[in-house]
Amino acid sequence: MLERVVFDTNVLISGLLWRGKPYQCLLLARAKIVQAVYCPPMLAELSEKLRKKFKFSESRIHAVVTDVRRYAERVEIPGTLAVILADPTDDKFIECALVGKAACVVSSDHHLLELGGYQKIQIVSPEIYTARFVP
Repeated sequence: MLERVVFDTNVLISGLLWRGKPYQCLLLARAKIVQAVYCPPMLAELSEKLRKKFKFSESRIHAVVTDVRRYAERVEIPGTLAVILADPTDDKFIECALVGKAACVVSSDHHLLELGGYQKIQIVSPEIYTARFVP
């Protein structure tokens, strides 16, 4: 059984736009070495950031979302978890990991990284995560 993992929005965007550890994370999921998990609020945030911050066209956003759906498994979250008081928008990643039975959330966000973990879910940087697979 593949390790289940949630990649937060900054990892998805960094992996999409640049090479480096976030890109390697996405390659692991695309190659089915790990099973990525997402929830609809994550894709909504991804789409919004690509639209507003990076000025992606709607067709390009659609292509990115379709790609994520191709390699990742969708789960539905209730949206009720409240763990990250400094940035409640980050709660969806932890909730997605809980519902999706993921072992790990991979993030570059300091609010998540400072938490370090929640219940049995690890929260690690792309550098720490990829070190498990690529020396």
